[in-house]
Amino acid sequence: MSLTVKGQCQKGIPASVRAKGWPLLCGAKDRKEKSQELYKRLVKAPDHQGWTDIIKRDTDRQFPFHEMFQSKDGHGQKDLLEVLKAYTQYRPDEGYCQAQGPVAAVLLMNMPAEEAFWCLAQISELYLPGYYSPLLEGVLFDAAVLSSVLKKQCPAAHKHLQNQGVEPLMFATDWLMCLYSRHLPFDTLLRVWDLFFCCGVRVLFQVAVVLVRRCLGEGRLRKECDGQMETLERLRGVKQRVQHEQVCSVSLSWADLQKQTEKELEKWKKERPNSTFDPRGRCHGYRMAWERAQDKQKEHEKKERPKGSLTLPLMRSHS
Repeated sequence: MSLTVKGQCQKGIPASVRAKGWPLLCGAKDRKEKSQELYKRLVKAPDHQGWTDIIKRDTDRQFPFHEMFQSKDGHGQKDLLEVLKAYTQYRPDEGYCQAQGPVAAVLLMNMPAEEAFWCLAQISELYLPGYYSPLLEGVLFDAAVLSSVLKKQCPAAHKHLQNQGVEPLMFATDWLMCLYSRHLPFDTLLRVWDLFFCCGVRVLFQVAVVLVRRCLGEGRLRKECDGQMETLERLRGVKQRVQHEQVCSVSLSWADLQKQTEKELEKWKKERPNSTFDPRGRCHGYRMAWERAQDKQKEHEKKERPKGSLTLPLMRSHS
């Protein structure tokens, strides 16, 4: 990884260049340039699956105190609806997942709608595959990985969680799926996302370690959470400022994460023999994102319909 790029992301990408920096890092810029008309077609395509009404119910819930999203007639809510609806057309097999709402909203706070759409696509397909699919296999898997990471990184807190019957899936699902957008102060969140687009899912685990240490790292804190509900309330209600130095100081290399992923995948396949989910190919940094974006574009070009005809696959039930 280029030390210049990584170093800048660790320092923080300047607000004035995030609109270009994030799409460039995750490969969204390349995909947008090679699919200039696709987004417009997706936005205009008829919603045969009925996702639009469901998305509309959620648009005013995303950052309601932010000026962009306060009005139903404002450009923020309109752009959010447009981006999320376009994604359901782009990936009808996945449809709409509520956790994509705050992710798309944060993207829209930093860039125009079309760029936000392609960043959302890269996050959903390459960085966090399976997180927003109907079975949520990606986040189920990573919650299990997180348990192992916590056991190594903060054993006392991990033991407390076990004693109280608290699994990471019970408190970290929202952390991971929403990329901490509901649990970190906004300036902190942006710095975390700078690192995420640069280094991939490893950053989400590192932030989780920092937050668990903040909540349960000291003996007095664990004593204050002497039951399952108290422990969950502390973790779910966390709203902490996290310094990038703290995140980077968590000793979790990509090789370590890959090793743990392999172990969990063995368990996963034994417990779910029919599952085809495999997270080993996901992006772990911006260079891989660039390469995968080019591969994804080639796949799309093979599948692309003749100009003027957008055929949608069979509808999926909402039940």
